[in-house]
Amino acid sequence: MAEQALQTKSRSEPTASEHTRGGVYFSPRVDIVEDDKELTLFADMPGVRPGDVDLKYENGELVLHGRVQPRPVAGTTLLREYEDGDFYRVFQVHESIDSSRIEAVCKNGVLTIHLPKVEAARPRKVTVRAE
Repeated sequence: MAEQALQTKSRSEPTASEHTRGGVYFSPRVDIVEDDKELTLFADMPGVRPGDVDLKYENGELVLHGRVQPRPVAGTTLLREYEDGDFYRVFQVHESIDSSRIEAVCKNGVLTIHLPKVEAARPRKVTVRAE
């Protein structure tokens, strides 16, 4: 996994909405960082509260669903660029991840998911003896 080239998307690429689940859903933008012990996924989900996140791991897939509560608007809207809708994304998770230890924290519209590696998948230092 560490040998893979960093994949980046064009900054001008908009996050498109999807209309196949009975409402408007957006694919949250994510950053995934790897170190020796875990993968850390950062998903931008503005307007999603911690209690409105549904995160499931099943059959090698991590399913992320964040519900956005409608915002009350007082007064007349003069300009509206922010579209309301939920967030949904599915990730294929490699078997080197210990699914029993996955943890997540949602703070200030950013969901941080810790995906710890199983002990066997972690790199280890081998001591070389002199003879």
